Amino acid sequence: MSDDLTAPEAQSDELAFEGALRPKSLTEFVGQSKVRGQLQLLLTAARMQERTPDHILLAGPPGLGKTTLAMIVAHESGRTLRMSSGPAIQHAGDLAALLSSLVPGEVLFIDEIHRMARSAEEMLYLAMEDFRIDIMVGKGAGATSIPLDLPPFTLVGATTRSGLLPNPLRDRFGFTAHLEFYEDAELEQVLSRAAVLLDFEIDRDAIAEIAGRCRGTPRIANRLLRRVRDYALVQGGRADRDAVRAALELYDVDELGLDRIDRAVMSAILTRFDGGPVGLSTLAVSVGEEADTIESVVEPFLVRIGLITRTPRGRVATPMAWDHLGIPRKRAAGTQQALFPDDL
Repeated sequence: MSDDLTAPEAQSDELAFEGALRPKSLTEFVGQSKVRGQLQLLLTAARMQERTPDHILLAGPPGLGKTTLAMIVAHESGRTLRMSSGPAIQHAGDLAALLSSLVPGEVLFIDEIHRMARSAEEMLYLAMEDFRIDIMVGKGAGATSIPLDLPPFTLVGATTRSGLLPNPLRDRFGFTAHLEFYEDAELEQVLSRAAVLLDFEIDRDAIAEIAGRCRGTPRIANRLLRRVRDYALVQGGRADRDAVRAALELYDVDELGLDRIDRAVMSAILTRFDGGPVGLSTLAVSVGEEADTIESVVEPFLVRIGLITRTPRGRVATPMAWDHLGIPRKRAAGTQQALFPDDL
C-alpha cells in the first residue's frame, strides 16, 4: 500500500526535475553565446522602448534549446507564453482561432513552423506585419472579407529545416538565430548543472566521458546523464568513468555517440554495399527504417563526424568508418578505392 501511495509523489518529483533542467534566463543558458548576446540586446531594447519584441525565428537541429529559448524570451519579457506547433495548424481557421485569442504582448511559440499549412502561412504574413487578419465569410460571389485587428504579440518560430520556409515568411521575422552544435566543454557545463539539480554526485572525468558521446546536443546529454544515474542507483556503485562506460554500453551508445540505428546504417553501407555508393531509399529498406529518419536523424551526424559522405551517386563510407566498426577495408577496384586511395 505504501508503494502505491508514494508512486505518484515520485513521478511528480521526476516531472519537477525535468522542468528544473530548463534554464529560466539567458544568464543560466549554457552555450550559444552569440545568440544569447543578440537576444539579450533585442529584449533589452524592446523593454526600454516599452514595446513588444520583434518576431524571432530559431533555426537549428533538434535538441539545441529552441523551445527553452522561447520560454526565456517570454520570461525575460514579462509576458505569458502560448505554445503550438506547425503540424497542429493545418487550416487557416486553426491559426485564426489561435491568433484571435491572444492577449496584448503575449509570446506565441510555434514549433516546427515550416510544417504549417500553406493557407495558414499566408494568413500569418498579414498578422506578423500589421497585427491584422482577414476572415472570409460565405462562399462564391457572396463571400466577404472581414478584417479583425489583433493585439501586438511576439511570434517565436522554431524550425529544424529553415530551407523549407517560404521567403515571404522568413523575411517577416525581425531576428533569425542559427543555433550550432555544442562543444564538449559546453556540454560538460550543461551536465554539471543538471547533476546539481538532480542531486547526483558524479566524477568530473565521468562527466567528460558523457559529454564526448552526446553528439553535441544538450537534450541527449541530459538523457544520458539520467541513464547513468539509474545505473549507479541500481548497481550501488560510484558514478565514475567506468560506471559511465558500462551504463552507455548497456544502452548501445559507443564512444563516438553512435547508437544502434547509426551502427546499423554504417554496417549496411560497409558490408552489404562494399562501402557505397548506395541510394537513400535502398539504404532505408536494408535497415528497416523510414527514409526520412535516415536523412533527418542519422545521416547529418554521420556526415558531421566524417563517417560517411554524400555523393551524386549516393552515400559512401569514409576510411574512418571502416576503422571505427573494425571491419577490414576493401581496397579492390571500384568507387570506394577511387574516392579514398590507400594513402589517405
